[in-house]
Amino acid sequence: MSTAPIRLGIVGLGAMGRHLLDVAAGHPDFEVARAADRNPATVAALQVDHPGIRFSTDPADVIGSDQLDAVYIATPPATHASFVVPALEAGQAVFCEKPLAVSAADADAMVAAARAGGRAAAVNFSLSDRQSTKYVEQAIADGRVGEVLGVEIRLTFPVWPRGFQTDATWVAGREQGGFVREVFSHFAYLTDRLLGPLVPVHTRLAHRDEASETAAYGLMLAGDVPVHLTGVVGAAGPESYEWILRGSRQSYRLSDWRDLFVAEGKEWRPVELTGELGSEATRLALFAEAVRGEHLHDLADFAAGYRVQQVIEAFHR
Repeated sequence: MSTAPIRLGIVGLGAMGRHLLDVAAGHPDFEVARAADRNPATVAALQVDHPGIRFSTDPADVIGSDQLDAVYIATPPATHASFVVPALEAGQAVFCEKPLAVSAADADAMVAAARAGGRAAAVNFSLSDRQSTKYVEQAIADGRVGEVLGVEIRLTFPVWPRGFQTDATWVAGREQGGFVREVFSHFAYLTDRLLGPLVPVHTRLAHRDEASETAAYGLMLAGDVPVHLTGVVGAAGPESYEWILRGSRQSYRLSDWRDLFVAEGKEWRPVELTGELGSEATRLALFAEAVRGEHLHDLADFAAGYRVQQVIEAFHR
């Protein structure tokens, strides 16, 4: 027996919104029925490429529409609550970009709406369904890692915002942008998932002007495990993303989102991963299962998003 596709609406058609629109338009679990962005030029351009979708410059044509089962929110984080809460109250399932929000009040309202509505509510953390994440998770559970001694997160950006984000002016600002919110949040989620909630001990940001941070340092604890973040903007060399888990028997290094290495002695060796590595398409498939009533480990819920936001915003206080 075939299952009817989930009618999906999208609000926010910047880099992430356009990417997910393209993926969802060809996804067997979804029918993209409506999409909205306040920029008329963006709407006009996408309408040409997707003539079967109803586009609008008014998010109200998506949020709460009885023609939709679910919505994907890809607007700036300070606006998430204004779309997520009424969507959940109207009975729509929600897939929201990270971070969940930038204010505690907004996050509280979103979590409360998710609990009250009883519909699927998920956050799009890119590491939630990666094979690398599941591999390290199993290595910890199996005891191969031994005692977890620490985690190191190192982020380097020659420029910020990155090239694909230049049209999103908010990404460069202090109010809701910066690499701690945009990038570290993924690795905060990963560490929270594998080791438990993070508790900030000492956090600091450096700024050269009124824009978002140029450097970040953080010491956190996941239980008794120390977690260190260092990040810098403007350094010569390639853009790099590195997450390292140090164990007494095995250590693991995740580089550039998908390359996993293991060390049992003095050298790193690559881990051969099999199956789907994890992508927007696979997370959409998981979201479809959640919309249909499944509770999934590999899809981040609002509770996880809320914990991550609390850690992220500790840097901005």
